[in-house]
Amino acid sequence: YGGMGLDFSYNIAVAEELGNIRCGGIPMAIGVQAGMTTPALTRFGSDELKKQFLVPTIAGDFVACLGISEAGAGSDVANIKTTAVKKGDEYVINGGKMWTTSGCQADWMCLLANTSEGPPHRNKSLICLPMNLPGIHVAKKIDKLGMRSSDTAQIFFEDVRVPSKNLIGEEGKGFTYQMLQFQEERLWGVATVLTQLETIIQETIDYTRQRKVFDQSVLNNQAVHFHLAELATEVELLRSLLYRTVALYVEGNDVTKFASMAKLKAGRLAREVTDSCLQFWGGMGFTSEVLVSRFYRDLRLMSIGGGTDETMLSIICKYMETLPTK
Repeated sequence: YGGMGLDFSYNIAVAEELGNIRCGGIPMAIGVQAGMTTPALTRFGSDELKKQFLVPTIAGDFVACLGISEAGAGSDVANIKTTAVKKGDEYVINGGKMWTTSGCQADWMCLLANTSEGPPHRNKSLICLPMNLPGIHVAKKIDKLGMRSSDTAQIFFEDVRVPSKNLIGEEGKGFTYQMLQFQEERLWGVATVLTQLETIIQETIDYTRQRKVFDQSVLNNQAVHFHLAELATEVELLRSLLYRTVALYVEGNDVTKFASMAKLKAGRLAREVTDSCLQFWGGMGFTSEVLVSRFYRDLRLMSIGGGTDETMLSIICKYMETLPTK
C-alpha cells in the first residue's frame, strides 16, 4: 500500500527525529497520520478500504483526522454519543466530535461511533468517513494555548450517509481497535517529546552559562546545575522505558501497562522540564522570542491528549491488580 513494510520501531525513530522540529504542532500532525488514524485501518481494514484511504494517506495526498473525543467524552471513550445507524447498505451518522487534530483540512476521518444499543465497550465501530460528504459541518477552528501551528476542529454530523463497506473490520469491535491504536499514539508522543525535552535542557544550559546575575553565571549556582542534571537523568530513564516498551510491542506483546506508564511519565516530565527551565530563563523565558516558552505551551498537551494522566493511572492500577499476590 505504499509503505516500507518496516516494524513499529522505525515509527519511533521517525518520531524522535521529528522532535527536532522547533514546535509541537507539526510532529503531532504527522503523528496523527502515522500512529493515530491508520493503525486500525492497516490491521483490520479491507483491501478496498486500504486502497481508497490508506494508500493516499501514506503517499501524503490525503490528510487524515481521528474522530474520537466529544464535548462530553474526552478520555472517557466509552461515553461517546455519536451514532451510526445502519440503513440498507449505508450508515447514517449523527452527533459531533471535539478537539479533532487536522479536522479543518482533513480528507477523511477515522470515526468512532455507536453502531448499536449494546454495552458501551461492544457497541462501537470504526468507520472511514470522507470529510466532503453532505451533512458534515466543521463548526470552528479552536483557538488553543499551544500547538498553534496545528488546526483543531469542532465538527458536527447531521444525517451523514456513508457506505457500510467503509466499516473498519467488524462491527462492534471499534472500542477494542481504538484501544490498540491508542498504544501507538501514546508511544509516538513519548518519542517526540524526548527529543524536545533534551533540546530545552541543552538550550537552558547554554543560556544560563552566559547569563550573569550578581557577577556570576546563573549556571554556576549549584541549585541550577544540579536540577538540570536531575532533569536530564529523568529524560534518559524515560527513554529506557520507551525502548523497552517498543521492543516488547514489536515482539507482539501487550504493552498497555508500559505504554501508559511512559505516557504518564512523559506528560509529567514535560511539565516539570518546561516549567523549571522557563524559570531559569527569567524574564526572557516569559517572552515569545525563545523556544522554552513555546514548548511550555505546546508540551502541556502531553498530560491531556491521547488520555489524561488520570486515565493512565487508572489503566496502570487495573494491570497491577491482575498481578499475583505474594
